[in-house]
Amino acid sequence: MAQVRSLKKIMAFLSANNTVAVNNADTRLAGCFLLGIPGLEHLHIWLSIPFCTMYVAALAGNGILICVILSQPSLHEPMYIFLSMLASTDVLLSTSTMPKALANFWLSSTHISFDGCLTQMFFIHFLFVAESAVLLAMAFDRYVAICSPLRYATILTSTAIGKIVAATLARSFIIMFPSIFLLKRLHYCRVNIIAHTFCEHMGIARLSCSDISINVWYGLAAALISTGLDIILIAVSYVHILQAVFHLSSQDARSKALSTCGSHICVILLFYIPALFSVFAYRFGGRHIPRYVHILLANLYVVIPPMLNPVIYGVRTKQILEGAKQMFSNLVKESK
Repeated sequence: MAQVRSLKKIMAFLSANNTVAVNNADTRLAGCFLLGIPGLEHLHIWLSIPFCTMYVAALAGNGILICVILSQPSLHEPMYIFLSMLASTDVLLSTSTMPKALANFWLSSTHISFDGCLTQMFFIHFLFVAESAVLLAMAFDRYVAICSPLRYATILTSTAIGKIVAATLARSFIIMFPSIFLLKRLHYCRVNIIAHTFCEHMGIARLSCSDISINVWYGLAAALISTGLDIILIAVSYVHILQAVFHLSSQDARSKALSTCGSHICVILLFYIPALFSVFAYRFGGRHIPRYVHILLANLYVVIPPMLNPVIYGVRTKQILEGAKQMFSNLVKESK
């Protein structure tokens, strides 16, 4: 019954807004319509309150973290440079999705142009792949710091960090840029309605009446090449890290080494576990888990990790706490 009511609402929406795409040109000219969270339309206003709160908290927390790292010379080290990259990626990832979702919740602004939908899709996936690469870079930083501490300064030079940043952006672009052309080549002759709050690759592809098997295989290959490979390399690095830590003779040295990795491990788990859960729930639990649960998880995923990452590092990292106190102290002195 719930599915029937939802279908009736969608058909009524289509009829009222004349959003049926008859052919490829119509869809590209008319654009797409994001329904938000189908089945929970009556709760959109209430759902917008926690989402807006988390989004503002993510912007504030990551913004403060970036300012602290940039303003404190003592934090101009590889570990904190990578952390500022993580914070920047978090801000961009949540910003690529939340403003449009909130506009949908508050103003029923469901329309998005076809090119705008492709642009949003590209940046969401690009930033996800980039953030995974940043976490891998942070794992490499911890590996060098613990397994080769005497060579740390010679390995992670400013030049090496610049190359890592360039490689991170280049890999993300190379992996995700073809998705635009894979979607543009399709013929769209179905309803141009996306039952989601934002555009993503397969959501757009399923609007087509063409064969999308290439898109399916491309999406799987992109995930394996990027996220799958990053998870394996992170796991390998931490195996070596733990081996090195437990070979340390001093208990204090072991505790200090594990403490420096604790924040990073928390952020890794916060990033990958919800993503993997969402993927497996969508692939294998689609018939048993309501659609709105998948959409809620996807929206929570782009705001909760960005909101919590600054808290995790701020609470667990003494240098960042001291840097924040120093920054705010300087601001107070300048204001007087």
